[in-house]
Amino acid sequence: MENAVSGVQMWSDPNLKEFYGRVERIEKMRRKGYGFEARGTLGRSSTFRREGSVGRLLRSLVVVIAIGFVLKGAILFHVGDETYDRRVGELATGTGFDPLAATLMAADPVTRMIASFLGQVFPA
Repeated sequence: MENAVSGVQMWSDPNLKEFYGRVERIEKMRRKGYGFEARGTLGRSSTFRREGSVGRLLRSLVVVIAIGFVLKGAILFHVGDETYDRRVGELATGTGFDPLAATLMAADPVTRMIASFLGQVFPA
């Protein structure tokens, strides 16, 4: 193939020269490890590409909620029950978004369970 491409005088049609030049560039890129996909074809990248799904969104939401519970449990473990409840009470009497934040930060059974687990893992 290289003889046919490098022998420019061999081909009289300029379109054929351009075609074989393009083929040579593609083969050179292939040898270097680059992939080639023509536009509009189903290649490797379109086979493994996934569109956004509800499952992915749901998993992300569960992870964020779990991280929130662990963070609340860590704060409860660190400051103690009395201090935590006092600070959440002060937050509930505030203005603006403070009552909503107090509702979210209230010590629920999951938060208390995480705090007691942290107390067992990291004894004071």
